[in-house]
Amino acid sequence: MSASKRDELVQKALKAFYRGGFHALGMDKLAKETGVSKTAIYKHFRTKEDLILATLRLRDEQFRNWLMRRVAAHASEPKGQLIAIFDALREWFEESDFRSCMFIKASSEYQDRTNPIHVTAAEHKRLLLLYFTELAEKAGSKDPDSLARELLVIKEGAIVLAHLFDPEDVARDARRTAERILQAEFNCG
Repeated sequence: MSASKRDELVQKALKAFYRGGFHALGMDKLAKETGVSKTAIYKHFRTKEDLILATLRLRDEQFRNWLMRRVAAHASEPKGQLIAIFDALREWFEESDFRSCMFIKASSEYQDRTNPIHVTAAEHKRLLLLYFTELAEKAGSKDPDSLARELLVIKEGAIVLAHLFDPEDVARDARRTAERILQAEFNCG
């Protein structure tokens, strides 16, 4: 299987795992959904877990790039970008194929914190936290680390609740909560 076929497999597997979960999607079903034989899958990935890791790395790259582009499209200055995070989330929640967060799913299905899948999921969240911290620093936050953690908590909670409840309501509530935190951060003292 060529590198392009391998990349195509990872893209298809990402979609299949996102829809069906990791444990629930066995290799037979994965082969059927991707159109790639199990033999061909195992030529590139020693285990299903190796394929899962490849899909998580791809999703991390795709999601963070998408989020940064959307945030920049919504606002040009850092304070505005901190709230634009939630405008971008609203767009994601409105997508017809929104199925919550692949990393939240991965960490809940692979709960051992030393498991490479769990570690990769946590790394995605750490990289988002770093991005939020950088925005908070550029915006002039007195405590950018705390502000970034608070915004990440709101974002992650919104993702879970958007999967369970009305995504439009959740997006609106998350944005309002973030606005209150930012108002307190930048208009106090």
